[in-house]
Amino acid sequence: MHDNLRTTQMVHLGNLALSGTTPAASAWVDLKGYDETSIVMVNNTVTDAGTAAGFTASAQYGDDTTAAGAAAIGTDDSVDGSTITIAVTSDTADNAVAGAIGYVGNARYLRLNVVGTTGTDADVSVYAVLGGAHRRPTTFIGTSVAAT
Repeated sequence: MHDNLRTTQMVHLGNLALSGTTPAASAWVDLKGYDETSIVMVNNTVTDAGTAAGFTASAQYGDDTTAAGAAAIGTDDSVDGSTITIAVTSDTADNAVAGAIGYVGNARYLRLNVVGTTGTDADVSVYAVLGGAHRRPTTFIGTSVAAT
């Protein structure tokens, strides 16, 4: 049996406080040197998911770390060709992994952008899991990149 501790890197991209319809974006993860990436959203506290549509997270890519350069990934950039968003509609979805998006595109940076609906009040954490390292062993805990 083999583990992937030395070929994988986990990066905490921040905690996001969600309030109403105001978008909240995580820090960026630098994908240089890795072939596989999944971005994971964990619900910490969901006081109110908002209206029936709840809140939705989408992965954004960019060749730099500016907000202006961020673009939502399309289905052709997702691992399964369809999962490009994570939606939370339950007010009782506390302390749970909400979902993940696998990215197979070629951009240098990736982040998660979350938009709520009227009444949304929640706190989520965002993580990136990088695999397929070009150089091994890797450092298991990585560092996020702040937006510029």
